Amino acid sequence: MAELLKPLPDWEEHEKPALPGTASYPWHPLRRRLAYAAIAVLVALTGGLGNALVSVNLAQIQAQLGLDPAQGNWLLAAWLMSNISANLLLFKARQQFGLRLFTEVGLGLYALLAIAHLCSGSLLTTVLLRIASGFAGAACTALGTIYMLQAFPRRHVGRALIIGAGLPQLAVPLAWMLSPALLELGNWHQLYLFEAGLALCAFAAVSLLKLPPGIQTRVFARADLLTFALLAPALALLVAVLSQGQLRWWFDTPWLGWALAAAWLLGLLGLALEHHRHSPLLQVRWLLSPLMLRFIAGAFIIRLLTNEQSFGMVSLLRLLGMGPEQMAPLFAVIALGMVCGIALSALTFGPRALPWQLAGSILLFAVAAGLDMQRSSVVVPMDLAWSQFLAAVATGIFFGPLMLIGFRLTLARGTDHVVSFIVVLSLTQTFGGLAGSALLGSWQVHREHVHSAALSAQHTPANAARRQQLAQYLPAFSRTQTDPARVQALAAAQLAQATRIQANVRAFNDVFALSGLIAVLTLGGGLLLPWLQSLHQRRQAPPALH
Repeated sequence: MAELLKPLPDWEEHEKPALPGTASYPWHPLRRRLAYAAIAVLVALTGGLGNALVSVNLAQIQAQLGLDPAQGNWLLAAWLMSNISANLLLFKARQQFGLRLFTEVGLGLYALLAIAHLCSGSLLTTVLLRIASGFAGAACTALGTIYMLQAFPRRHVGRALIIGAGLPQLAVPLAWMLSPALLELGNWHQLYLFEAGLALCAFAAVSLLKLPPGIQTRVFARADLLTFALLAPALALLVAVLSQGQLRWWFDTPWLGWALAAAWLLGLLGLALEHHRHSPLLQVRWLLSPLMLRFIAGAFIIRLLTNEQSFGMVSLLRLLGMGPEQMAPLFAVIALGMVCGIALSALTFGPRALPWQLAGSILLFAVAAGLDMQRSSVVVPMDLAWSQFLAAVATGIFFGPLMLIGFRLTLARGTDHVVSFIVVLSLTQTFGGLAGSALLGSWQVHREHVHSAALSAQHTPANAARRQQLAQYLPAFSRTQTDPARVQALAAAQLAQATRIQANVRAFNDVFALSGLIAVLTLGGGLLLPWLQSLHQRRQAPPALH
């Protein structure tokens, strides 16, 4: 039994917190519940919107800071490096220092960092601030869910968890919708100014309406810091490799290999330490059990499927010259789809419904990918509205059931396993996104080379189709050029550029096909495995006596 740091209030049975690190459940009038819900939305979006705005507008930020794509990518990687490891400590911090202190320190730090962004001018200082913001952003994500729990009666705690956990997903479509208006006001500093204002509003809100008290226990041990010192850099190095590998290419950059080797070494040392501890931070034996390995694999693959939208669709439209202004209406549709998915997941919540919700989500990902497999170079954003709406509904559906299934497995083993589950869930979602982007991006580059070679072989000087296409470009240059050789060269260059775009579009069709294939295989495996297990159990059962 952990040592209590504060005496427990005289709670009624229905008011007691579910476990240390969460708030109690006193009765609230409707007006206060609505206020808790509004603050939950504000805090949850605050935690992810800053990084989403940087991701959406990375090209403009790179140009204004004078960075190349690989340097600019560090702004995104830095945030993820700290965000992914923050949960190693944050849950225990809530347990030991209390929710109110955790809330005010977490959001206060985030507000200060957001303001500090406005003063940063170099790549190094900006990256360091993004690292610190990633840690504070993880605190906001947890706080959004905790505030949402206060907005619902306790009998609806499952639905509250689904809604609270789903809210941060809306940050990305909102960033696409808000970016055009923000950039019209000035340069990239307007993005950081908006992030700072949002953080200050969230800090004021949680200061005015505090969370009910929870249970404070002494849970930190000195070995926890050693574990963090080993695992945090290991995870950060893995993020760096996955973020930079596609841009610098995997086999052309030696430091990627050294970083990967160092990550494995530090990770193995950290896990070995936890394996032999009496009261570990991470329950390594449990995480390596067959049941949890299946859960980890499933969570990783489902998150990977979301890259059909976040990488495939976005990269295709950017290739065709679309920016935030052109894509904002499409992302309004995506935001609506996510809201519908979260609402559908919450309304159909139930222990028996959770696996079917996940299966339905995977099926929607497969359908969305199938609809996008035959795109052309004349596609416009709203041509993708139906497929991306389905993908957004799937994204809104899957995370809540996934989290609740994981919590059910965790609490069956005891509250000392909660940190392990939270860390694993965070890892699968972060690395699922990164690995999916790296996999699909590398596949797109490979298929683009294949299609370029095939198109180039068709477009020989003697090819009649090539001569016809070339003739289409000649009049445009003949009006401004008098030298026939110059006109021919410019027309040939234009045709080569069109060929590259066509090859890339075909490669993205292959990306959608691969994503759909992964979804179909995942759905088939998820449905087939339980049937095989039940068949095996029936065969192993002793025959009935007559």
